Amino acid sequence: SNAVVLENVKETVKECILIMLVENISGLSEDDGDFSVEMIPELRAAVVTFTGNTDTGEFAKKLNQNHRAKQQNITARCLELTKSIKAENIPPNTPSDYITIYFENKRNGGAQVMDVQQLPDEDAAIITFSDHKGSA
Repeated sequence: SNAVVLENVKETVKECILIMLVENISGLSEDDGDFSVEMIPELRAAVVTFTGNTDTGEFAKKLNQNHRAKQQNITARCLELTKSIKAENIPPNTPSDYITIYFENKRNGGAQVMDVQQLPDEDAAIITFSDHKGSA
């Protein structure tokens, strides 16, 4: 995987601080498109996605040893590849066949859908693909 999850990210930690931390540890530049950061405040986490051939295991190891990350209690681990995604904002009463065909359409990824588990209370669904490339 080309992604690393940063965990224990306090609500007070701004995205720009994480970007600078990643830049300091990796020697890469967010401005140059070497990586991107997606904040996930409800999980107190962030995902760093690298665009090049970065050794994510080595980056996670360096971040976990970094004194600034330790001060903030931020930890890193490689994001494991998954075959499932959660799709949100699905209108009520949407047939699962429609969801399957939507995600199998080339414009929307074109991956083979193995299963659709609808979560009507959340207007969402968990879509499982035949391989991890569909969930990218």
